[in-house]
Amino acid sequence: MDDQTTETALSQTKFGVGQPVLRKEDPTLVRGEGRYTDDINLPNQVYAAMVRSSEPHGIIRSIDTEAAKAMPGVLAVLTGADLAGYGGLKCNLPLKSRDGSPIKYTPRPALPTDKVRFVGDPVACVVAKTIAQARDAAEAVALDIEPLPAVTSAREAAKPGAPQLYDDVPGNIALDYQYGDSAKVAEAFKQAAHVVSMPLVNQRLIVAAMEPRSAIGEFTTADDKWTLHSCSQGVFGLKNMLRDILGTTPDKVRVLTGNVGGSFGMKAAVYPEYVCILHAAKLLGRPVKWTDDRSGSFMSDHHGRDFDMTVETAFDKDGLIQAMRLTGYGNLGGYCAAFGPLLPTVNVTKNIISMYKTPLLEVSTQCVFSNTTLVSAYRGAGRPEGALSIERTMDYAAQQLGIDRFELRKRNFIKAKEMPFKTPAGTTYDCGDFPGLFKEALDRADVKGFAARRRASKREGKLRGLGVACFVETTAAMTTEMGGIRFNDDGTVTIITGTLDYGQGHASAFAQVLADKLGIPFDKIKLLQGDSDQLVTGGGTGGSRSAMTSGTAVAQASDKVIDIGKQLSAHVLEAAAGDIEFAAGRFTIAGTDRAIGIMELAAKVRSGIALPEGMPTTLDVTHVTEAIPGTYPNGVHVVECEIEPDTGLTRVVKYLSINDFGTVLNPMLVEGQVQGGIMQGLGQALMEGAVYDAGGQLVTGSFMDYAMPHAHDAPSIEVANRPIPTKSNPIGAKGCGEAGTSGGLPAVVNAVFDALSEFGIREMEMPMTASKIWQAIEAAKAKKAA
Repeated sequence: MDDQTTETALSQTKFGVGQPVLRKEDPTLVRGEGRYTDDINLPNQVYAAMVRSSEPHGIIRSIDTEAAKAMPGVLAVLTGADLAGYGGLKCNLPLKSRDGSPIKYTPRPALPTDKVRFVGDPVACVVAKTIAQARDAAEAVALDIEPLPAVTSAREAAKPGAPQLYDDVPGNIALDYQYGDSAKVAEAFKQAAHVVSMPLVNQRLIVAAMEPRSAIGEFTTADDKWTLHSCSQGVFGLKNMLRDILGTTPDKVRVLTGNVGGSFGMKAAVYPEYVCILHAAKLLGRPVKWTDDRSGSFMSDHHGRDFDMTVETAFDKDGLIQAMRLTGYGNLGGYCAAFGPLLPTVNVTKNIISMYKTPLLEVSTQCVFSNTTLVSAYRGAGRPEGALSIERTMDYAAQQLGIDRFELRKRNFIKAKEMPFKTPAGTTYDCGDFPGLFKEALDRADVKGFAARRRASKREGKLRGLGVACFVETTAAMTTEMGGIRFNDDGTVTIITGTLDYGQGHASAFAQVLADKLGIPFDKIKLLQGDSDQLVTGGGTGGSRSAMTSGTAVAQASDKVIDIGKQLSAHVLEAAAGDIEFAAGRFTIAGTDRAIGIMELAAKVRSGIALPEGMPTTLDVTHVTEAIPGTYPNGVHVVECEIEPDTGLTRVVKYLSINDFGTVLNPMLVEGQVQGGIMQGLGQALMEGAVYDAGGQLVTGSFMDYAMPHAHDAPSIEVANRPIPTKSNPIGAKGCGEAGTSGGLPAVVNAVFDALSEFGIREMEMPMTASKIWQAIEAAKAKKAA
């Protein structure tokens, strides 16, 4: 075995698919050598600061910029009038109301000229030579805004007589969504032996990514081209959104993204600041940089969740689900975000069924404008909300029906032999073993030993609860993706694909696919995602799709490399292409020991060897997949918590998550993804919540008021895999990025209610803070004493 064969074998054994390979980017990041947008500074660069409304709702009477323009270093002060030639920020979702009419909304202007619609709504942009000068001048901009009544709750905003945000959106209802056969569902409820109904509010959340948003706008007159350096979730999609707003052609816009410090859905779309700095860059002929501060992020970054629903479920006499009905409101905020209306409508519809046979489903959601920050995708984006709806229902119904909560789930599970299974949500589960997964979860979590642990906690004066939650997610579906493979002059190989890493570990995972397929040494593989000029398409990262889309693209591109390599190696080895075989990184003449490694072949081709006419001149490949179907990752989470009844303090003390993610490219990365998602679910369950006061002011405007999970809040989280690979993509992967939140949120909530069961407490809005829990316990005690 020669050195290259040994290196290839080592690469495929140690760094192939399924191995817990360390993240390629970590050494760079932990040394502080990452290149985030705010780390970039360009020659002749100037700085922007935004002027934001302190009124939640009001008519813009005037914006006096004269004093600001006269201040030292100020180069420009932009208002909405300066940006009149650009398009608005759109929501292109093809959603329709129950009457068939399209969603009602006005594309958001980068800077409004008529009204402000939430606290933090940007109304002007100041550009100066230094950031200090820009911020000082921003404070000198005088706003005359006539206050109007404000409304922050979707339910209140939809009531007759509520303040109207738009003249052409009656009742503030942008979308009156309805899915399902209302008559059949109504009849199923009429015939049901038991009906369980419960209110369920998913509170508004601040995304709070580690890295605040930042961007630099450039314009080059020589080629009439805009360039935006920005955090994102995919440069190709952001480029297309900008192209539409700027009113130009695709070749005139370039988006560059380096390292990104978290996003969770929030950085996927265009924001007003990007339009402002691109215009200023063209106006001034200089790069313009803007970086948000944390206070600005709390107001201007898209928020998450904010559903106000009622969940109803019809059961027969044996406890089998006959129908589900979800009715309520989704809060859009002051404008319609790019993905905002999708979450409480289509996404929650596709994710509420979970593992249970449900003959009928109806979802009716009114998407409502309010005087709050826009709501859009936040980790899970309708998936955790759907899982919470069904899993709270199962525990709630078990008590009401007098059936053990585990038994109720078992009776309703879709069986493995019933796959593929078509759900009433219009999805078809292709594979899965839900009963087997559930049994293994209960066994591994030692549920049988819980009673003893509960008694031990009670001896210490604590309440102990056990929560279980099942989920089946529907990942982002029917998107194409680019898979480029480039053999570089320095002997490295670059993968080019249109997803984008913002903490997932793509560089290692995709390199593992390439190492497996082509036998290329792992340490020779690079990843390029963040330059729109080098992409021919790109779906971005979101909806737990990257392993399926980019993984498929890389695998299929590798097959094309092999086909080209057989032609080239046949020429080099003086054989017929039909006699060439490829394995373990080597092209071999069948039945002989004559061979050439893929890296050696690439070097020979680069050296300029003579090739017959019509033969490929490079191993490089640019490939675009066909549309890749969505998948159905699923799992079971089992949680135990302890509560101090005298204070309400709650700690999660035991946690198991067992999942079917199909083919696991890298179990270490999957474990990290699941654990991170679980902590976001725990945060929503126990501590996080954005609060507006009656006047429309954001009360939780900083980390002084908005609680986030800390390291000491995290339990030891065991993550296990029980994969059944899907056949819907060649990788067999199902996705895992949001699954931790989908299982974690309902599991923690169910554990808390189980701990409080001795007091008869069955309802409590999230976040289930220590004060809320203590008050509920005291109220239950007082009621019992009375």
